[in-house]
Amino acid sequence: MKKFYLTSPIYYVNASPHIGHAYTNIICDCMARFRRIRGENVFFLTGTDEHGEKIQKAANAEGITTKDFIDNKVDIFKQLWPKLNISYDFFVRTSWKGHINVVKKVIEKLYKKGDIYKSKYNAFYCIGCETFWTKLQLKDGNKCPECGRKTEKIQEENYFFKLSKYESWFKQYLEDNPELIRPKIRYNEVKGFLDNHPLTDLCISRPKKRISWGIDFPIDQKYIVYVWFDALINYISAIGYGFDQEKFNTFWPADIHFIGKDILRHHAIFWPIMLKALDLKIPNCIFAHGWWKIKKEKISKSKGNIVNPFELIDQLTDLLAGNQALAADAFRYFLMREIPIGADGNFSFKALISRINSDLANDLGNLVYRSINMAQKYSGGKVEAVREDIPSEFKETIVKLEKDYDSFMSRGEFWKALDDLFALVSLTNKYIEDTKPWNLKKEAKEKELFSFLYAICEGIRIVSIYLYPIMPETSLSIQKQLGIEDASFSTQEAKWGSLDVFLIKKEKPLFPRIDVS
Repeated sequence: MKKFYLTSPIYYVNASPHIGHAYTNIICDCMARFRRIRGENVFFLTGTDEHGEKIQKAANAEGITTKDFIDNKVDIFKQLWPKLNISYDFFVRTSWKGHINVVKKVIEKLYKKGDIYKSKYNAFYCIGCETFWTKLQLKDGNKCPECGRKTEKIQEENYFFKLSKYESWFKQYLEDNPELIRPKIRYNEVKGFLDNHPLTDLCISRPKKRISWGIDFPIDQKYIVYVWFDALINYISAIGYGFDQEKFNTFWPADIHFIGKDILRHHAIFWPIMLKALDLKIPNCIFAHGWWKIKKEKISKSKGNIVNPFELIDQLTDLLAGNQALAADAFRYFLMREIPIGADGNFSFKALISRINSDLANDLGNLVYRSINMAQKYSGGKVEAVREDIPSEFKETIVKLEKDYDSFMSRGEFWKALDDLFALVSLTNKYIEDTKPWNLKKEAKEKELFSFLYAICEGIRIVSIYLYPIMPETSLSIQKQLGIEDASFSTQEAKWGSLDVFLIKKEKPLFPRIDVS
């Protein structure tokens, strides 16, 4: 069985989750579910990043211990993922002893290899990004080039990782592996950065006299490990590097790291070089998705335009007759259909409701409801297979789905897969209007009527399989209404004529139309 290892970033717990966290994990979950229905051995990793100065300061501001602070925040993240139908396989915490031990082993190995050394440091530090910058890299005199916050000039002794040693290797590796960083715009961004900024060695420690919350630096107890160096190692610690070699050998290298574009440099430069220094394989792909914005502004706590995913799902649940699972599916669908995942998008509640009403209520929901109704009315709820080729009206669309779906989903082009899938939904709705089954019934054309009923049931069964990675609960509901007791989601079963009989079980419409006037 082919393996597939994918990761979300580990989320920093200085604040509660927002739509950006939800977006990344939904992307990951759609990919994980797709890979599972292909029959692959999937390991989907998510988790939390729990060290660093920002977290220590946030805990102090709340007047509680740092340990209590991170535990409270981690609980919030863990409560969110089931509400969004996220099917991760492991939740890693950087405060986990297993991770801490791996970080220490990595540093000891690199130190023995001569890739870590101690030196005096003069640089400008951004607390918000927890990153050092040189004077030449600053923006407007003393501001961080990433977030625009004022930096603090720091002079101290620290430990450094020899990033510069691997610069020429990495530039050549990028040339030879253009699919390492996706989409292409991010690949070009990294190449441009390397062309204009010679790599300087990476400071990977912080003195305890300044920051105490972090992993003890194993070769000098006066220091802790730099939070980014610590955090990146989660991708190997979570699958057993250094303590569960069988598991590690099964899943490494990662097939895809999904990240937000704001943390591209750390993942697309630091991480591959760290792995090279450890003599480990480089991930197959680092995919940096875009941001969701509000009125074209980046969503941020400081701007007060945070979209709280808990509140959003609760609001949708109320509007969708109390069905939280379908509310989560509707939200997932909107995020995956509205924009390509490499681009930025503008989020609005109005646009979300419009998508639900047009695509999910009018098109998909209406198709399922009327098909189930007709199957009950015209055949008593039992629709048996008609052994004939795909109806000519369906053939082109079904063949295109079979041809393109796997390619689109494999590359994370979920919006393209959904475009093709909803073309089948629209076609089936049109097929009903064109065939006019009520006339077939009136004229006692039983063979044509039963052939028609099987075609529409088979059409929505195939829709349910292809839709499953994006909208798992909706797909389960569709199959339940078709009488498929042991709901099965495998791309191998998305073949016309795979089911012998449908035993219809009518339920309420999947997605009622929402009136928010």
